[in-house]
Amino acid sequence: MTRSTSGTAPRYLYLARHGEASPDESELTDNGRRQAVLLGERLRGSALSAIHHGPLPRTEQTARLICDQLDDVPAQQSELAGDYVPYLAQRAELPPESADALLDRLAQFPAEECDNGPELARKALAQFTGPVDGDEPRHELIVTHNFLIGWLIRDALDAPKWRWMGLNHANAALSIIRYAPGRPASVLFYNDMGHLPPELRWTGFPPELRG
Repeated sequence: MTRSTSGTAPRYLYLARHGEASPDESELTDNGRRQAVLLGERLRGSALSAIHHGPLPRTEQTARLICDQLDDVPAQQSELAGDYVPYLAQRAELPPESADALLDRLAQFPAEECDNGPELARKALAQFTGPVDGDEPRHELIVTHNFLIGWLIRDALDAPKWRWMGLNHANAALSIIRYAPGRPASVLFYNDMGHLPPELRWTGFPPELRG
């Protein structure tokens, strides 16, 4: 991998949704723990230098199980990797044919997730995206939730802000975004489940969308 000579270097941002959670979301299921271990095994030998995870138990447990498969990669909790609504769309910016359905969906989320979400999303973009200072590429993983992954992928593709809606990410699937100096962000791959056996894939997706 070529080093940067301009004082900035590429960032490789790995994104993973937590493993499958119990119905009350207080812990991972047995399947969720298996998913997390398998994701950690996939990342073994990678250049990861840090893992960021949200404050809820399902992300903390997933990050810990991933760390158990790696050598000396620190994990740290971050509110910015939490579960929140990153952007509240207005009717005028939505496609007319789907505006009602999208606004009805937004109305279902708790006020706490909506009130604080846009500011947290702004800070997440500032902290986790773009090239990094120095000469060495940085590889870091965020263990988070579906909404933030959709928000970061949307931003990398320069899509409208409301377009985080409609992006679904399976439990313990992997996406990677590359931020290289002087280039647009690149989504290297999205929702990759190659490390999971068929019976552990597509969890977290609405039933009608499962492969």
